[in-house]
Amino acid sequence: MFRRKPPTPTTIEWMIVGLGNPGAEYRGTRHNVGFAVVEALADKYKIKLNRGRSRAIVGTGEIEGRSVAIVKPLTFMNLSGQAVGPLARQFNLKPTRVFVVADDLDLPVGKLRLRAKGSSGGHNGHKSVAEYLQTTDYPRLKVGIDSAAKGRTIDHVLSTFDRDEHECIDLAIRASIEICEAVIRGSWEDGLKVVETHNKS
Repeated sequence: MFRRKPPTPTTIEWMIVGLGNPGAEYRGTRHNVGFAVVEALADKYKIKLNRGRSRAIVGTGEIEGRSVAIVKPLTFMNLSGQAVGPLARQFNLKPTRVFVVADDLDLPVGKLRLRAKGSSGGHNGHKSVAEYLQTTDYPRLKVGIDSAAKGRTIDHVLSTFDRDEHECIDLAIRASIEICEAVIRGSWEDGLKVVETHNKS
């Protein structure tokens, strides 16, 4: 009697990573806006996020005709690379196919910046990802959370958005989904156009 061969796993073409801190106490904080973006993306495409793979919550599915993995590291922000690096290797992805969404202190609340590569800009999550990918040449989307008063950075990034900032962030998350879609389908210019249009609004 012949045994049926196990199905060949789907090849993942893109990994979309939202950076943040795990745990209910951090939900909705400025530092967790990367989580908020990928959660909204997963919800739109009905991709179920499951716990337990390489120190991360991971969901796989299809977006824009491409197979993707949506990732939320469970390592806490400063150690994000410990989840991202092994998953990129597991999915056999080059760093240029690892798209990272994270908060940015240098941008006003809700403003966006799309970059194909670059330094960490002082962001500890990006520092860790770059360390474990062994390069800074990975695409990223930065979501503005506004700067903090001197000496108040930790309190600021771990605070929730003010009531009058919620609409800005909601719009930024919607635009971020469009940007993720553009990047996944290979339309970088479309992603830049979304950024430009959104930042002018």
